[in-house]
Amino acid sequence: MLATTEIVELLDRSEQIGQMILSSDVMDEYIEAKKRLVNDAEAQILIKRFNDKKEQYEEVQRFGRYHPDYSNIMKEIRQTKRDMDMNDCVAAFKVAERNIQTLLDEISHCIAHSVSDQVKVPKAGALLTDSSCGCGSGGGCGCQAS
Repeated sequence: MLATTEIVELLDRSEQIGQMILSSDVMDEYIEAKKRLVNDAEAQILIKRFNDKKEQYEEVQRFGRYHPDYSNIMKEIRQTKRDMDMNDCVAAFKVAERNIQTLLDEISHCIAHSVSDQVKVPKAGALLTDSSCGCGSGGGCGCQAS
């Protein structure tokens, strides 16, 4: 591939976009929320407890309702996840994570549609934000293509 001035200019602009994202308030909030999460002992205990319970859940899922501990594990995994999600540091991190994902989705959408409106762009939170799934199948799955 030959490096033309157009390709070099595209690379420079993509580097600028990357630097703008890294220096954005949304990224700063994400980094701070992650630091607080990593340094919060209670949150780490809850995360570890959830991950341990998730392993048990995955084992039970192999057999489904026929596993003798199915009901207990299903109740325990829901309770453990709820406990983890209710922790302030975990909740703040999830909000920050969702915000950075939204920013990245919007940037991807703008870039794709600057090329053509026909370019399909997957959306991470599309089920929560609009009626299209963002799968790019053109509605083949029953969704409405955006």
